[in-house]
Order: sequence, then structure tokens, then C-alpha cells
Amino acid sequence: MTDSSAPVLHEQYLVAGMTCGHCVSAVTEELSAIDGVEGVDVDLDAGGVSRVDVTVSRPLASADVEAAISEAGYSLASA
Repeated sequence: MTDSSAPVLHEQYLVAGMTCGHCVSAVTEELSAIDGVEGVDVDLDAGGVSRVDVTVSRPLASADVEAAISEAGYSLASA
């Protein structure tokens, strides 16, 4: 059960290389494994740069996010 007193934050990342639903699942699974992640929503741009919105209960370390994206087989893109 989620602590309703914890602040809910939204962080957005750009991910390069995703092309299909399997890609979305892989990224969602890896990001969801990070402590503090409450939800992941991917706006897939097949073959382009996809926007990934992450709902968190605390700010995430950029190294943790980059490692999760890399583990899924993709890379963060710059804005």
C-alpha cells in the first residue's frame, strides 16, 4: 500500500531506440525496479525518441535511471 503522505513527483526522460511494444515493456520493467518508482508511462515514437514519464515518490538518481534504460537495451537521448 502506498503512503498517501508521500509526495508524488513526475520525471520525464527521452529514450532513443525503442520501436515496439516489447521495447516499452523492457523499459517499463527496468524502471519499475528502481526504488521509489510508482508508475511508468511510455509515449512510443517508433524509430525516434520516445518520451517516458515516471511517477516517483522521491527524486531518482540520474545514474540509476541511465543504468535501467541501458539494461533494457536503450539509451537516454538529449532534449
